[in-house]
Amino acid sequence: MGVTEYAYGVCGVFCEQCASGNGRIKELAKELRRLTVGLIDYRPEFDEFDFDEFQKGLEWLDESYGCPTCLKREDYWCGVMRCEKAKELGNCLLCDEYPECPHTDYMRNRYPFVLDHHKRVKEVGLEQHFREERERAESGLLLHDIRKY
Repeated sequence: MGVTEYAYGVCGVFCEQCASGNGRIKELAKELRRLTVGLIDYRPEFDEFDFDEFQKGLEWLDESYGCPTCLKREDYWCGVMRCEKAKELGNCLLCDEYPECPHTDYMRNRYPFVLDHHKRVKEVGLEQHFREERERAESGLLLHDIRKY
């Protein structure tokens, strides 16, 4: 399996563990829209609930929400994607400067586990690291469960 077959951030974050990056939010919003169509018509206890606004929110999540991952973006909002070394290497986890790089401060502060990822890549390589992270994603791990705010 090649690196391009995974959804990942160049910064060291594995996007398949993100409910936006893996498409799960969009998928669930679509399903919830389908399941709740017409619900207000036969549930009088929803009188105080703004069901129309709820449906609009689900429609927005279904039709417009989703992260294309940084590899598919053209408007780079973070310094990582403007870094020449990141472009050359293809992933910051391969860079020896990662633990101190100013471009990855945000990732290291919000996702401190990326430092462990950096060490793991040095041990097993990027491909194996991605396989391991995909297994963790498939077992249910989500970034919002392990990130810092």
